[in-house]
Amino acid sequence: MTDRYVALTVTLDGPPRSDDAQVIIDAIKMIRGVIGVVPVVADANAYWAKETAKLELLDKLIQMARET
Repeated sequence: MTDRYVALTVTLDGPPRSDDAQVIIDAIKMIRGVIGVVPVVADANAYWAKETAKLELLDKLIQMARET
């Protein structure tokens, strides 16, 4: 049996301005099966999460380098 998806998350390579992102939103809405697109506003929490993830990965790389 196969899985059924109710949502797909699209991650952008950078935070575009809302007027620039409208073209992307409109294009996604044109895909068959899409019933809505909800933009997520970049805020301090988004940047904090990104920086935290980068630091965790850097720490793991340093630990791996020390072990070799």
